[in-house]
Amino acid sequence: MRFHIITIFPEIFDSYLNESILGRAIKNKLIEVKFYNPRDFIKAPKNNYRPVDDKPYGGGPGMVMRAEPTLKAVAKAISKISSANRTVARHDFAKSKIILFSPSGKKFDTAYAKNSAKKFTDIVLISGRYEGIDARVQKIFKAEEISIGDYVLTGGELPAMVLIDSISRQIKGVLGKYESLEEERISSSKVYTRPEILKYKNKNYKVPKVLLSGNHKLIEEWKKSR
Repeated sequence: MRFHIITIFPEIFDSYLNESILGRAIKNKLIEVKFYNPRDFIKAPKNNYRPVDDKPYGGGPGMVMRAEPTLKAVAKAISKISSANRTVARHDFAKSKIILFSPSGKKFDTAYAKNSAKKFTDIVLISGRYEGIDARVQKIFKAEEISIGDYVLTGGELPAMVLIDSISRQIKGVLGKYESLEEERISSSKVYTRPEILKYKNKNYKVPKVLLSGNHKLIEEWKKSR
């Protein structure tokens, strides 16, 4: 799986992608993450200032990300996908998808992540900023608008991380074992580990007896009820 991120702040991803499960997945070449900064597609003037935003038509607060540099960044990603596909057999040609984050978009969930992991090998994630991206970008590329929840964020970088994390978990080998997928096993939101009795401020907090019983049937029933 290759993720192609369109963002003016690629550094935001550094810590998250370099650690833990995703870091290992990238190192083991199970996933690949590439970045395309719209600012790099603006010809630098003498003062080297390359604006990617401008005032919205029709008035209103804030600024809007301009279409041209974003379109060029997405086009670059598409060219990379096409170039990579030339190296594989005809029947293995990668299928790609372009996603643009929007509060009014389709709600992202585990089912969407599973389907994406099975169906696509390249996903382009357009991360907007300010008041959003010129609507013509979505129209030109027919990008699917996706929302990760009923709230508004400063930019699309966090949603992009959410999709990368959730979709990558569905890729064979990323978690090591299929059973590691919480959604594929009976799981309670309440979990315990050692010590069996936790002492805190002169009070004892014990692990539920059923989890110490060794009775797998009762344990599974307990998990289902939580």
